[in-house]
Amino acid sequence: MTSQTITAEAAGTWRLGDRTVHRIGFGAMRLTSSGAAFGGSPADRDRSIAVLRRAVDLGVDHIDTAAFYFSSLRSANELINSALAPYPDDLVITTKVGPGRDPSGGWLPWARPEQLRGQVEENLRQLGRDHLDVVNLRSNGAPSLAEHFGALADLRDAGLIRHLGLSNVRAHHLEEARAIAPVVCVQNRYSLDSRRPEADDLLTLCGAQGVAFVPFFAIAGEGRESGAHTTETPELTAVARAHGATPAQVRLAWTLQRGPHVLAIPGTGNPDHLVENVAAGALRLSDEEMSRLDAAHRP
Repeated sequence: MTSQTITAEAAGTWRLGDRTVHRIGFGAMRLTSSGAAFGGSPADRDRSIAVLRRAVDLGVDHIDTAAFYFSSLRSANELINSALAPYPDDLVITTKVGPGRDPSGGWLPWARPEQLRGQVEENLRQLGRDHLDVVNLRSNGAPSLAEHFGALADLRDAGLIRHLGLSNVRAHHLEEARAIAPVVCVQNRYSLDSRRPEADDLLTLCGAQGVAFVPFFAIAGEGRESGAHTTETPELTAVARAHGATPAQVRLAWTLQRGPHVLAIPGTGNPDHLVENVAAGALRLSDEEMSRLDAAHRP
């Protein structure tokens, strides 16, 4: 499919609280390293900055990041700050708290409620902002998130955060959080070949409640942090060929067609892949193609 002039507008829009964003966004995790997400050699800084600026030029107005997105010599938040500050008025930056890493990259224990303010302030410092647009509380699998989400709600009331979301959660976490404060998005792992019935149910529940559902690893699928697939099923390859598209573009199109409230945040440090990802917002799959892909990739 022709991608050079397609912008994020082609994907349509959805709401994040009182903000409206294009349904194709950008994930910053892969900006910091030329290898796997948290390993490999440092990414070329100028190239990463150029990718961020090109994303905004293409109409991307929703960027996902985190203070723990860093590798040797590179920080996603610092790259975003350097590339885009002073930030466009329509740009929504979403970050995550809960996990943390020490300066040498080792993972720390999941934050206690009283430590979340420090994580929020760390993101504020790195991004050069006085408030965060959206903060997602990323679960560690705990049965209850009430105390942690309540701590973030207090920071929202204090003006440090504009909107709250959740990440890596189940349906009961969403209900628990919504009883404390409004939830604008749920960010969970979800892709053509990694979804489960409970994930489909949560996606549907979010749509019924007007909550954005934001899949991560929509392209990588089971590859997760290691990156995208090197081989694809014959069904996916055939659909891609029929549209003159790449398999990655078909995966993104399938993701977006799961519901009007689904927002994609594909990440890349490759400027050509960025253009292809944004162009996927214009790709429309038929009902028959969606059914074929579902059947071929049923877990």
